[in-house]
Amino acid sequence: MERIATTRELQARADAERAAGRRIALVPTMGALHAGHRSLVETARAHADLVWVSIFVNPAQFNESADFEGYPAELDADLEACEADGVDLVFLPKREELYPEGFQTWVEVEDLTQPLCGASRPGHFRGVTTVVSKLFLAAKPHVAVFGEKDYQQLAAVRRMARDLGFDVEVIGSPTLREADGLALSSRNVHLGPEARRQAVVLARALEAAEHALAAGERDAAALLAAAQIELAKAPGAEVEYCELRCPETLATLAGPLCAPALLALAVHFPADPDGRGARVRLIDNRLLDPREARVRGGDRAPIAISLEERP
Repeated sequence: MERIATTRELQARADAERAAGRRIALVPTMGALHAGHRSLVETARAHADLVWVSIFVNPAQFNESADFEGYPAELDADLEACEADGVDLVFLPKREELYPEGFQTWVEVEDLTQPLCGASRPGHFRGVTTVVSKLFLAAKPHVAVFGEKDYQQLAAVRRMARDLGFDVEVIGSPTLREADGLALSSRNVHLGPEARRQAVVLARALEAAEHALAAGERDAAALLAAAQIELAKAPGAEVEYCELRCPETLATLAGPLCAPALLALAVHFPADPDGRGARVRLIDNRLLDPREARVRGGDRAPIAISLEERP
């Protein structure tokens, strides 16, 4: 497995591989790789001859310096995981390689990054799209793979690639989950035992809404109520948002659903058993499709939600 640290060297390697007719797939990461990241490598392998992984903790997408400084650094373990998964090349740029002295050029997707996570994390997505554009220019991939758990990020990167004409196909890879349904995330390690037990409420909230949809419910408010009732069962959960959005534009949805809708959640849990101090922010989502709900969920018992029960 090859390691490259500079943009110019990676560009030269990309030019040579493209000239030889080989397809390149890029998996951008910030390290601390877990099984979810490794599933992205599997997806990439299915779409290209070569799989390249970038490992770079991007300072521009952190709102708090403490979050950046506390991000887990496990480079040796990450490289071992890449080697074991058959990754062909790892790009390991230093901060000054991607953000040289005097850096002042940013790439920003406007409307898609305003709601949901963007509402509480100003500048976060500007940092994401800027660094991803630089990785695209460095690796010149035919394909780039991102996890569907970070749906807003995936949507913003796709929009950026279309708007700027990047010659790259942006592919979403399905969310990988623990046995109890919790979506894999590098943040999960910060959950204490009780918070970890309660965190499964995100998956249960998504399932409750999908269950209601399968039972025939189409009203957006009722579907959100199904999710909110489930979230309320976790006493340590602090809900940042629970919203139904258009999968393409991320515009708010209301009334009866007649097309696919994104149910997006962000919930905070205490990192400490006493519930004080730092909190761990988890996100999850699910695409609710009224056209397929009866087929996928028809074997489930119906859920009835009265107006009095709605939060």
